[in-house]
Amino acid sequence: MKTIHGGIGLGSIVAGIISWSANHSILWLLIHMFFGWFYVVYYLIFR
Repeated sequence: MKTIHGGIGLGSIVAGIISWSANHSILWLLIHMFFGWFYVVYYLIFR
């Protein structure tokens, strides 16, 4: 039996929430969700 792995991770969700609260833009939300934890760390450092 094969198992399919994937989906949205916790880092992507956190990045999406931070992005939406900062920018209110769907495009930026999708970009930041793609980068996930990298954006979260960037936001915390340069906030």
